[in-house]
Amino acid sequence: MLRLSALYRYPLKSGKGELLHSIELDKLGLVGDRRWMLVDEASGRFLSQRAEAKMSQLSALWNPSGGLTLSAPEQGSIEIPVPAQNADLRGVTLWRDTLRVPDAGEEAARWVSDFIGKPTRLVQMPLERARTTQSGFGKDDDQVAFADGYPLLLIGEASRLDLSERVGRSLEMLRFRPNLVIEGSAAYAEDGWKRIRIGDIEFRVVKPCARCIMTTVDPQTGERSADREPFATLQKHRATADGAMFGQNLVNDGTGRLEVGMPVEILE
Repeated sequence: MLRLSALYRYPLKSGKGELLHSIELDKLGLVGDRRWMLVDEASGRFLSQRAEAKMSQLSALWNPSGGLTLSAPEQGSIEIPVPAQNADLRGVTLWRDTLRVPDAGEEAARWVSDFIGKPTRLVQMPLERARTTQSGFGKDDDQVAFADGYPLLLIGEASRLDLSERVGRSLEMLRFRPNLVIEGSAAYAEDGWKRIRIGDIEFRVVKPCARCIMTTVDPQTGERSADREPFATLQKHRATADGAMFGQNLVNDGTGRLEVGMPVEILE
């Protein structure tokens, strides 16, 4: 039987993940998932582990109020409330999207700038300012917060084990930053799924996830692997015309609650 074996949330884009037992879903995926983001102060362009591997060591906890608690080694922690309704809007760029979202203020900016080592701002995504998902896949009205393209990422546990065997060492699931981990399926079985149900919620499987050098960052140490693994192996064994694929992007067609251990039904 297929079951949901793990749930991960990433309150800050490219920050550390939270391992959860249960979570509510709203129209943007897991409540609190990638609703906050760091941007370069000068350009407004988003920051991620692709260029700032140290972000893997930045702990981000979602607060019930929607606020954020950030903490980092040797820097302590900071509590950041949801920006006020009249907060300054900052123009930011996330891949091809240009948008205006609330800025978290000067105290938060000083803290994240000290961590990154250059002038940086922290911004937040309210539900009413959500982006549309990547064009060409899914539905025209599908929405996403600060995730790259889609609200959710699913990976089968057997797929991680297969890749670990090919690389020759155990790879933590957090390297791949999934939201949903499925147990009981064959390696890469998720490649053939189109619709699934977990509990009362249906999900569309919209496209495979193209991977990048972020997979080379060790989530425990923040160091990049000298041998470019597991990205190098993905480029050999999971290559397509659109990139090296691992995991599937999902969109939820409803809201509700997910809990680890729930059965997973393949609808199509």
